[in-house]
Amino acid sequence: MKEVLSRLRKYEIRIRKAVNAQMRGDYHSVFKGSGLEFDDVRAYQSGDDIRTIDWNVSAKGHGTFVKLFREEKEQTVFFLVDVSASQDIGRQQTKMDLAKDICGVLALSAIKENSQVGLICYSDQKEKYMKPAKGFKHGYELLLNLFQLEPQSIRTDLTKAISFAHKMLKRRSVIIFISDFLDENYESDLKALARKHDLVTILLLDQREINPPKLGIIPIFDRETRRTIWMNTSSSKFQQHCQQDFQERQSKLEKISRQNGANYLTVRTGEDFVPPLIRLFKVRNLRTNTKN
Repeated sequence: MKEVLSRLRKYEIRIRKAVNAQMRGDYHSVFKGSGLEFDDVRAYQSGDDIRTIDWNVSAKGHGTFVKLFREEKEQTVFFLVDVSASQDIGRQQTKMDLAKDICGVLALSAIKENSQVGLICYSDQKEKYMKPAKGFKHGYELLLNLFQLEPQSIRTDLTKAISFAHKMLKRRSVIIFISDFLDENYESDLKALARKHDLVTILLLDQREINPPKLGIIPIFDRETRRTIWMNTSSSKFQQHCQQDFQERQSKLEKISRQNGANYLTVRTGEDFVPPLIRLFKVRNLRTNTKN
């Protein structure tokens, strides 16, 4: 576990330094943008950003008013991690390994910012739930539970995972949803989650899912159904099916995220995930600056 912590700290330092340099001193939180809530309105003054005008209040005819925001004193960051068997795909690094590293480094960042941090690990049932809390002791306990977790179920049910998150999170929170999103009929629940919370969807991929090696007719084992199917992996039809499935899954998730105010990110196994995370937090910092 010491090696894991050392690796995660190095990742976290890289992210923090990069985003801090980009914001040129204006940066104070890699989760900036999520901890703002409406506070009050005041009369419009010359130089105010017109994007902060409260048109509903202004329409009453008593003048033009702008919204005032304040940072929440206690921000909650919650990790919703898919731990179903489809996450075990990958050679040197599985999607599950990648999910744990991403969750771990972001959890460390949130703990350092004095946020409350919680965890939900889900397959088609609750595998692990940790109530949000502060402090490094809680953070290390969260990492220990995450990296030592052995799921009891192999299947996926994103709808049940999202419903469980809805049930447990009454207050608006930052939710980092990490999954390969290999499931169906979860879209409406995901939209509702994005509308209620500050959602970040992170899609995990393995290159062999998109461009599988051409090995001829071979048995393919489905880890969730425990079924083996013989497929001609060299056929153009099979290759096109894999690429099309990936493109549809990616575009669907990205569209849902964009249309419902959520952040979206794709990360692949075997690649350095720090640069994509840095780009994500730059976007979140810039988004907040336009509100202030």
